[in-house]
Amino acid sequence: MINAEERITTVERRVDNLETKFEMFMQEMRDFKTEMRDRDNQRATEIMEMRQKHDADMKDMNQRFYAKMDAMDTKIDGISKHVQNLTVAAIVGIGAAVAGIGAIAVTVIYSVLTR
Repeated sequence: MINAEERITTVERRVDNLETKFEMFMQEMRDFKTEMRDRDNQRATEIMEMRQKHDADMKDMNQRFYAKMDAMDTKIDGISKHVQNLTVAAIVGIGAAVAGIGAIAVTVIYSVLTR
């Protein structure tokens, strides 16, 4: 009987020991889950901050790009007006040259015919 009681006591001690270890294990798992959840939340926060910074950088870059494009449009408009003015001046010059050559030709023909 003593042997059976010793065995029962030993089994009870082992069960108590296993229950204690299991509870410790479960607490470690809870702590681990909490830690992982905290890390995930930190990563999510960091990612959100990075995205916001990226979006702000992109907006700034777009604004600078469009400002440069507007400046280029203004320059191109100025150049096209300048080209138009030069074209008009060239046409007037060619017309004056034709008129001058025509006047010389008329004068030469008139002087030849009147002699």
